[in-house]
Amino acid sequence: MSNARTARLTRRGLLAAGGALGLGAVLTACGDDGAKDGGADTKGSAKTGPWSFKDDRGTTVKLDEAPRNIVAFTGVAAALYDYGIEVKGVFGPTTTKDGKADVQAGDMDVSKVTVLGNVWDQFNVEKYAALAPDVLISTMFDDAGTLWYVPEASKDKIAKLAPSVGISVFDRQLTGPLQRMWELAESLGADMTAAKVTEAKKRFEAASERLRKAAKAKPEIKVLVGSASPELFYVSGSNLSIDLEYFKALGVNFVEPTEAAKKATGGWFESLSWENVDKHKADVIMMDDRSSAIQPADITEATWKQLPAVKAGQVIARSTEPILSYDKCVAPVEALAEAIEKARKVS
Repeated sequence: MSNARTARLTRRGLLAAGGALGLGAVLTACGDDGAKDGGADTKGSAKTGPWSFKDDRGTTVKLDEAPRNIVAFTGVAAALYDYGIEVKGVFGPTTTKDGKADVQAGDMDVSKVTVLGNVWDQFNVEKYAALAPDVLISTMFDDAGTLWYVPEASKDKIAKLAPSVGISVFDRQLTGPLQRMWELAESLGADMTAAKVTEAKKRFEAASERLRKAAKAKPEIKVLVGSASPELFYVSGSNLSIDLEYFKALGVNFVEPTEAAKKATGGWFESLSWENVDKHKADVIMMDDRSSAIQPADITEATWKQLPAVKAGQVIARSTEPILSYDKCVAPVEALAEAIEKARKVS
């Protein structure tokens, strides 16, 4: 995002952006308006009779039957896909510049969904209306009920076209939103007893126990959570973000931003110039894996390359906005567990 775009962020936008990044890497400022095999063997079929679901705003959506025309934030759609529920339209990071699926699209075949907007503040209301949506589903990165990636300027128009469901990913541990997405998928007709679904949950639980043991065995290993933009390096705090709160509860020793820095960003992150990227000492670095952030292999800053954890090869990817299916949350937990198990003390 350009400096001008950054300057225009309102407090709401800042908190939302910080929440998604977990550390404030700014969103890309441009993009186009615009069901790969591998989902669970749980082809969702709409249940007969009335449908209702109480979301994390305390709002209960009631329909005469389970929604068929679902529009969702990309990450939500990816999670539902893993449970056998396919959506008609998506909004949020869906395709990369070369047309391939964004990391947040998971296993979805992005060519088979209508993309209403691929970047921040982009949502084609006319295309949305043409889909005759039954419900819109998104996550929420604040306690005010703000639907993620639904633009402030057009949210009222969007709200008039269909009811919405919000799943909170703010200031709670990962297991909470995972359970809520499970309940939502089940309400939409997913078979939650399918082998791929139940086995994924068991793998997640096993990965979590592995991480707990790794953190206990090496409490001295300090983990820094970062994200890179051309101008700044962002360090996330372990509070507010669902993955970090969960990992912290399992015993992971996180590097924390200064209190003053967190206060300035609503508690989310600290912004550092590349000259000061060595401010915090760390043994393992987790880096934002989304397309809106510069990936470690593409960072050219000399100060980055001199960090002990970087020189030691102790840098891993972080699923900053986890896809809320158990299947997709296994790998991030396992990766952190393995990183801690293998890490040398370099800080």
